[in-house]
Amino acid sequence: MRDRLVSVVTSMRVEIVKYYVVLIGVVGISMAACSNRDVYATLQNNNQLDCQKKPVSQQEECERLASKSYEEYERERQELLKKED
Repeated sequence: MRDRLVSVVTSMRVEIVKYYVVLIGVVGISMAACSNRDVYATLQNNNQLDCQKKPVSQQEECERLASKSYEEYERERQELLKKED
């Protein structure tokens, strides 16, 4: 009886550890995605500020490039990565 109880408790501990490993992985991936999006937004804001320093003839094109959404950027990046493979 005692051996069976030890076996059940041990298997429960293993399952709990597996659960936490998966949870930590999901949280880590989520944080990485947010971080990439935040870095992109910061860079785009800096680019938009730099556009104002350019000659008027170049500002429109600069602002167009600096206003690209993260989703659009990521889609284009994935397409380029696929072409490299």
